[in-house]
Order: sequence, then C-alpha cells, then structure tokens
Amino acid sequence: MNDPLRVRYQYYQPGSFIIGGITSQIFSFSEGADFETEPKPKYDVEPVVMVKKYQHVLSLAYAVKEINENCKILPNVTLGFHVYDSHFDAQITYQNTLNLLFNQKRIVLNYYCDMQKNLIAVIGGLDSETSFHIATVLGLYKIPQVTYCLYAPGVSDVTQRSPLYRMVPNEEHQYTGIVKLLLHFQWKWVGILAMGDDKGEKFVQTMDHIFSRNGICTAFAKRMPKQSNILGVINFYDIFMDIIASLKETSVNVCVASADPHMMLILQVVLNLIETNIMIPISKVWVMTAHWDFSMEPFFHNLDVKIFHGALSFAIHSTEVKGFKNFLQIRNPSISNEDGFIRAFWEQAFSCSLTADTDMGNGCCTGKERLERLPGPFFEMSMTSQSYSIYNAVYTVAHALNALYASRNRYRTIVDRDLLEISKPNILKLHAFLRSISFNNSAGDKVSFDEKGELLAGFDIINWVTFPNKSFLKVKVGRMEPQEPLDGQISINQTMITWHNQLNQAIPLALCNDYCYPGFSRKKKEGKPFCCYECLQCPEGKISNARDMDDCFECQEHKYPNKERNQCFPKDLNFLSFDEPLGISLTVLALSLSSTTVMVFGIFVKHRKTPIVKANNQNLTYTLLISLLLCFLCSLLFIGKPQTLTCQLRQTAFGIIFSVAVSSVLAKTLTVVLAFMATKPGSKMRKWLGKRFSTSVILCCSFIQASICMLWLCTYPPFPDLDMHSLPEEIVVECNEGSAHMFYYILGYMGLLALVSFIVAFFARRLPDTFNEAKFITFSMLVFCSVWLSFVPTFLSTKGKYMVAVEIFSILASSAGILGCIFSPKCYIIVLRPELNSKEQLKKRNN
Repeated sequence: MNDPLRVRYQYYQPGSFIIGGITSQIFSFSEGADFETEPKPKYDVEPVVMVKKYQHVLSLAYAVKEINENCKILPNVTLGFHVYDSHFDAQITYQNTLNLLFNQKRIVLNYYCDMQKNLIAVIGGLDSETSFHIATVLGLYKIPQVTYCLYAPGVSDVTQRSPLYRMVPNEEHQYTGIVKLLLHFQWKWVGILAMGDDKGEKFVQTMDHIFSRNGICTAFAKRMPKQSNILGVINFYDIFMDIIASLKETSVNVCVASADPHMMLILQVVLNLIETNIMIPISKVWVMTAHWDFSMEPFFHNLDVKIFHGALSFAIHSTEVKGFKNFLQIRNPSISNEDGFIRAFWEQAFSCSLTADTDMGNGCCTGKERLERLPGPFFEMSMTSQSYSIYNAVYTVAHALNALYASRNRYRTIVDRDLLEISKPNILKLHAFLRSISFNNSAGDKVSFDEKGELLAGFDIINWVTFPNKSFLKVKVGRMEPQEPLDGQISINQTMITWHNQLNQAIPLALCNDYCYPGFSRKKKEGKPFCCYECLQCPEGKISNARDMDDCFECQEHKYPNKERNQCFPKDLNFLSFDEPLGISLTVLALSLSSTTVMVFGIFVKHRKTPIVKANNQNLTYTLLISLLLCFLCSLLFIGKPQTLTCQLRQTAFGIIFSVAVSSVLAKTLTVVLAFMATKPGSKMRKWLGKRFSTSVILCCSFIQASICMLWLCTYPPFPDLDMHSLPEEIVVECNEGSAHMFYYILGYMGLLALVSFIVAFFARRLPDTFNEAKFITFSMLVFCSVWLSFVPTFLSTKGKYMVAVEIFSILASSAGILGCIFSPKCYIIVLRPELNSKEQLKKRNN
C-alpha cells in the first residue's frame, strides 16, 4: 500500500510564494520516502501571495494524493514533490533548478546526496522564458521536464532540443483559432494589445501577418509598457493615455489581447482609472489568449470586473475532475498543517489575520471562512485549465514511470530497493515511455503527445460573464480542434454567448466601415488599409447577391437583375401570341380584311358580266383579289410561338404572294397602256393584248421571287431562336431569318415591282379611257411604297413581339391600300351606282 501523503514545501525565497503573472512556478517530483522540509522563515514584511495561483499547488497535491492512494499505479512507491518560485528571474530559476538536481543548500555541481529521494521529473514553469531556463540545465542531465505554459513564437523552436514535454497544444493552433473566431463573426477591423517586450512584439508581428493573410485588418497595435510593479502606471501616463485613446475608438469594437496576466492586471487598473476619472466607458469585445485566467490580487479588490463582461478567451481544454472540489472545500489552516502556503493565502484572500497581531488593520480569522465564498478573480472552485494541465502532467509522469517498472518486472519478479532507484540510464528509458504515453485520465480525456512532444488536444472557447459582486461565470461556448479538417476545426454556439451590456446583446460589428450590402460592390479607399472601402452600386445589368463583394457579375442568360440589383429573376418568354390584346387585335383585323376581300370577290363574281368588270381584265382582277386574300391570311403565320414550319413559311409565303399581287397590279397597268397604244392606226401592240401577256407577266415576276425564296430555304433557312439580349427582362422567341440579306432581297424585289408599277401607272393616269384604273393603281402603289419605306426603320428600331407586329401591320396596311384604292371605286359603282355600269353609259362617256 502507498504511504500516506505527506506534502512538504521547500522555500528558497523566504516566504515569497508569489504566484501569478510576475512569477513562475517549478514543481519537482521525488520518488521514494518522505523528506524533510526547511523550517518556516520569519518575515519582517508579510509576503504577498497571488491567491488565484494557489490552486496550481492544490491540483498538484491532489494528483499526487490520488496516485499514492491508487494501488494500480506505482504500487509500493510514494511520490513527493518540491515547489519553487522563480519570480520570473533567470538567476533564481537556474539556482532553483540546481537545487532540485543536487538536493542541498550549498550547490556542488555533479554531486548527489540523499539518493533515497530520486528526482524523476520537473513540472514548470508558468511562462515560456522560465521553462526555457529550466530546460537549459535539465537538458544537460536528461531529466524530463513537463511544462504547462503556452510558448511564445520562436521560443518553441529553441526548446525542441531539450527533453521537454508540453501539456498544452502548439500555440500556432491558438492563433489559427483566433483567426477562425474573428472570421466566424466577420470581425475584420480589430485592435491588438500586447506586452512591450520581445514576447509581445513577436505576438503582434505574428498576428498582424496572419490577419493580413486572412483578410483581417489591424486597426491599431499597442504595446503595454513593461514594469516591475503596478505603481509604474504613473510613470507611463502618456503611453497609457495613447492606448486608452485607441480603445475609445467607436469604430473598433474588438480587441485581441495577448493576455499576459500581469499586462491584463495593469490594463484593468488603467481602464478603471479612466472610467472613474473621465467617465468614458470602454465597451469592447475582448478576445483573449489562453494565458488569461481572470485573476485579481486582494489589494485590488475594489477594481471593477465588468470591463471584461462578455469577453471571449481561449483556454486549454479542461474537464472537471471528480473529487477536486471536495478536496478544496476541506482546506482550512487549522487542519492543513502540512500546507506551508495556506496561512499566507488565507490571510490575504480573506483579509484577516490568523495571529493575534492585527496591526495591519485586518480582523482575526474566525475559521469559518470558505473558499467557495471568494469571488472568481481571487479563487475558483472549479479546476482551471492551467491546474488541469498540471493535474495531467503529474499523471503523465506517473503512468510513464509505471510503464517503466512494468517493463522491468517482466524479467524480475522480486522488487527490491535497487529496482526502485532511477539511475541515469533508466531516466533515458523514461523518455521513451513519456514520448509514447497514451491514457485516459479520471475525467475521461485522452492524454498523449505528438512527435514534437506537444499535447494532442484542443482549446475551449470561454465566454466570461461578470456580476456586480465581482464574481464571474465561465461559459464554454465553443471548441477549437486542430486535428479536425479545416472546415470543422472551430465550433461556436452563438446562442450561449453573453455580450457586453452596451452592445445590446447583439453580435457587434468590427469593420472599418459598414457592410457593402447586396446590390453594391467594394472599392478600396486610397491611402487606407485594405479593409477600408467604399460601396458602389452595381452597374446596370449586373448584380451582387452577397455582402462585401469585390465585383458585380452578370446574371445568367435566362435571368435578369431586379431593380435593387441584388437578385436574378427568370426571364419571361416574349412572342406575339393569339391570347394577348395585340395578337387578338391583329388577328381580328386580318380576318376582317380577309372577309372584306372575299366580299369584294363575291361582288365581282356576281357582276362578272357587267361592263365595269369586263373592261378591267376580269382574270387579272380575280388573281389580284385572291392574292390579296392570301396576303391577309399569311399575316396569321406571324402570330403564335415560332415553330420550324411557320418560320420557314412566314417570309417565303409573304414574299411570293405579295409578288403575285404586285405583279397583277403591274400587269393591269401594262394592259391599260397597251390597250391605249393599240387603238392607234397601224399599231403593232394589238398582238400583245390578251390573257397570255398578263399571265406571262405574273408568272415571270413571281418566278423570280420564288427562285429567291427557294435559294433562301436551301442555303440559310429561317429557324426558331431565342434572343437573350435584346430585351433585359424577357427572352424573345423569334424566327431567326438565317440570312438577313435574303430577307432584304425579297423586300427589295417587291419594292422594285411596286416602283415600276407606280411609275407606269403615274404616266398612264390621264389616258382617255372610261374605266381607266391607272390613277387608282398610282394611289395604291403610292400607299404600298409609303408603307414599306416606313417599315424598314420602324422594324429595325423595335424589338421582340413588337417587331413582328410592325411587319404584320405593314402587310395588312399595304394589302388594304391596294384593295381600297383599286376596288373601292368599282364597288361603289357596282353596288351604289349601278346605272353607271352599262354599255349606254360607256358609249355616252366615250362620245
């Protein structure tokens, strides 16, 4: 069975166990029997204790207590430990490290005494510089060192050559976590605060470099002056006022701090002085590194902790250890006689005296004080992350030592005293077991190292909630897992976060300027950091559908931007349909004109034997009326959704039918001219009169047009097409003409026929004939040419279905012009003045 735990503390600086931001701790393990302690020194001045770090010692003692009481780990072996304080002083650190090695007051190098107490490992220190100084000495003797501090950039590279094991993850993971935290909340305009020493400078340079790589700008980077004591604030008044001026900037709502405990204490004092004297509240979201544990010293008990209300910090992952809280609750100066620190801690934490001497103005301690009644900045009842690392460090050494003994017991069954001695060769073997250590602690967390001797673990993200009584609540709101894929390394529960009271419990903005919302793009401001920009509205035809886009982009072809230019909507199909008012109107008009043509045709058929019908070439009249009827009807091919067949028939049918109509008009005009010329004595024109001439004119002219159409269909036939660009909000469903030249060839040929007809009719308008149609044909061709001359610019200036409507209207108007100008006078005589439609009237007029 294990011997009962007897904790003894060896002092090297009389009574000065000052734990915290300006000190560093060194814990050492001795394996073997109980050891003596130095007599407690006398003090002229009561020592000052940074009370919160007292939990570090208690976590060490608790871990040793558990191991010594556990028969499954190191049976028949009792662990003891020394605690040293180095005060962040390199000389004291080296001296204490040599004390651990040679175990005597007078330091004699390479001389061992009292081999009964074998040094097997050292845990410490609290900061990277102290750990480096320890490693410099221990590396000569290959003594394992297990540290629980985060390393500053550059220091970790130096310590890789030493037998050092870190109960913390690589600090680069913390920097990655800070960046991911900022990007998670889209904080891109932040301040940086660090200590004004080499470590702080490296932190600023490292963070500024990482920020710039990830699109985050540094609004300011301030260094806190390094000083030996808190009263030095007065000596650096101007520097602190400059820092406060930066913190008062309302545009900077987030500040990343390298949370060195000493720096944070000074910052807290300065911020309290500023708020008290100038009445300017500093409301920021503080993002702290894992160095911070929100500690406060008893002589600063009046400082207000609400400044850090809502702060976010990283902390080395920890889990509550069962039984530790009960272990703390039973601590009392009256029963913890072995504890050399509890009296000084008790007096300063509770502001009372354990002796009858009350000259310091403090009352006597009653013995009823309880640790759980202390505010969080003075002492926490739950195990802090640093205490958890120390707890795991003790178990790591114990498990490695247990594995070493187990490997030797395979060959020897009897355990004697020589076996229990840890000689130098066995210390080297202990390193092999430490490097490969892997176990689950009592809280269920796995403890193991990577190839660099760093703990394979992550960080907790803590939200600090303060209360008026100077207590606080630590809420775990997220995790940073370096071993996870990049997208899943950080997880945050935003609903659990409590923000600063003046931020209205809403996620604060941390931008150089407000967001560029959808519909706008960013443009960098000249002479400003890259995070500062102005917002410009997207140009017409482009959108931006997310915040802070660098460029606007065009919608897909089948979509169009809305008026706000932040969204794309599907385009509607645009074509002239039978269902819309314009399509219905044109359809009704085409059918009405067709009916009129049929009615005129019927009138002429009914009165086909009357002189007025016979006198104007009856067959040509019928051909003209039928072609006009087809012209009216072919306009219906242009209405409705374009199909392959309708696209091929539209222009070709229109061109051929119109050519027949205009050819008929031309034949009529030529017939009138030839008829007048044939009346002259001896004229040879009489042989050209008759049906064959007019038929030949129609067939010849129509054949040329038909040939053009056939060539068009054989080479570049029209086809249905979608025009995505003519109209911004609609897709034009159109008939692509295939060859625009062929289309204008058809129009040009019809125009040529009409022009010839117009010229011939114009010169024949005054020929002496009773039923001379020349003047009516002149008017009809004038209307025809006017319509189609105005068609071309109108057609080219319109888009979509209105282009089709223009062509339909031109077809109907030109056809109606021919129908009205040529046939309305004849219908008037036939229907309303039948007395004029007789041979007698014809002879009378000729005479």
